[in-house]
Amino acid sequence: MSLLFTDFKSWQQHCAETGEPLYQPVLEYEIEQKDRTEEFIWENIAKAYDVMKDAVKTGLSEDMRSRSGMVNNGAKKVAKSPVTVLSPEFQMLVSRALGAKEVNSCMGRVVAAPTAGASGILPGTLTTLQELHGLEDRKIHEALLVAAGIALIIEQNASLAGAVGGCQAETGSAAAMAAGGIVYCLGGTVDQVFNAVAITIQCMLGLVCDPVAGLVEVPCIVRNASAAAIAFSSAQLAIAGVDPVIPVDQCVAALGEVGESMERKYKETAEGGLANTPRAREIENFVLVQDVEILPDEDEH
Repeated sequence: MSLLFTDFKSWQQHCAETGEPLYQPVLEYEIEQKDRTEEFIWENIAKAYDVMKDAVKTGLSEDMRSRSGMVNNGAKKVAKSPVTVLSPEFQMLVSRALGAKEVNSCMGRVVAAPTAGASGILPGTLTTLQELHGLEDRKIHEALLVAAGIALIIEQNASLAGAVGGCQAETGSAAAMAAGGIVYCLGGTVDQVFNAVAITIQCMLGLVCDPVAGLVEVPCIVRNASAAAIAFSSAQLAIAGVDPVIPVDQCVAALGEVGESMERKYKETAEGGLANTPRAREIENFVLVQDVEILPDEDEH
């Protein structure tokens, strides 16, 4: 894909000229750059989606409590809450995104999409979308390639890492990938797919990365849920024909500019934001003491 273009405008132009679907250039990138066969790529995309589905299932069925104590079966609580402010479908989306991310925080198996810190967003959105619309796995697999292409362009022009661009670069990029994938699955035009990416970035712009105790738990997990909701709303706006006004490539450039100007303490250092609150420092001290206590005694060697 990098052989062809480095921005959304060129990707769109390429597909317009060739008549190829959006996922095709990404598939060709994998074949040419990674020296893989098309059969191998589709098989491994299917495996990745299976891992995503398993993470959702695990998060909603098994005990999800982390060593720090900050993760305590939040997904199941949302799924089974007797008082709801959401539609059943929305409640399902939020609980699935939470569940898949809780699996990551409890040291389970996930797909970094694009990072482990944002690993609940694509599983939550795509499994819910597939169920709501009765989509075949193949369509979801194509959407994952489209999402990968979106991530590749964001990475080239901004960042996907919280340590570089803040949480806007992690959950923001994942939500943009999901929104674009959703619109693709529902038959949206290329313009609408990229408008979904633009709208999502506009909604996520400026989000800092401030993990409590340096762990990818608080506020990371709840941000996966909110990012999944933003992905759904952005996709709805785009496929309805809402104009983001600012072109998608300029939104990505803004993402990069904001990330560069963001203070270091707000970029995965656990030195600012929520990580610097009194309660967060108490948790940090507890986690450090706990870690020291489980280290082997030197006298035993």
